[in-house]
Amino acid sequence: MTAPAFPVQNTERWNDAFAQAHDIDEYYTRASALIRWIERKRLVCIRSMISADPGDRILEVGCGGGHVLRLFPECRLTGVDVSGAMLRKAEANLCGLSATLLKGELFKLGLPDASFDRIICSEVLEHVVDPADLLREMRRLLHPTGRAVLTFPNDHLVNRLKSVLRRTGLAAWPAFGRISWGGDEYHLHVWTVNEMRNLLRESFTLVAERFAPGRFLPIRCCFTAVPNAR
Repeated sequence: MTAPAFPVQNTERWNDAFAQAHDIDEYYTRASALIRWIERKRLVCIRSMISADPGDRILEVGCGGGHVLRLFPECRLTGVDVSGAMLRKAEANLCGLSATLLKGELFKLGLPDASFDRIICSEVLEHVVDPADLLREMRRLLHPTGRAVLTFPNDHLVNRLKSVLRRTGLAAWPAFGRISWGGDEYHLHVWTVNEMRNLLRESFTLVAERFAPGRFLPIRCCFTAVPNAR
């Protein structure tokens, strides 16, 4: 599957196309058992690494369908996404929680400095034209004593594994399901793990890292970070 050409002047349309091509609710509930296992591991990493307390102000940048934010029902939640299609799913998935959903690019929303205790950005930066700029905005919004959890897909590893599955014919096995499910054709960037670290260090100090499903197979790379001095 090939993504439509990235429309520099209309990121909402492009992200809505992604949402329509890769239904996020179905991804979490109907993907293959292997994919769902890996994603459950990622969610466990996020919940553990963010170390949120009841009442904490949590911002998720690129909140998608709200599947990460709903891990924190005891907190004050804010989700930001440029896709209206994604936010409609998030509204349904976060019903009954203390959640505010905002549509648009983060730096255009006028949110005040240091207004969040925790920030989550999971599987988002690879879709962003200028991830370094987005990270600087997240650092501005994070309280000086706060922490962020940022996760990336390890696309170099994922692409090698997919190539093996296709060459061997294993891609057709039900256990692997739709190996293209996840939207990697919409990724604007591909990083090695060291490149991920270096990107984050421009705005943050890294204090922990974990991998899903584990270090032996680091398909999802998860980092805990605190803001650098401004």
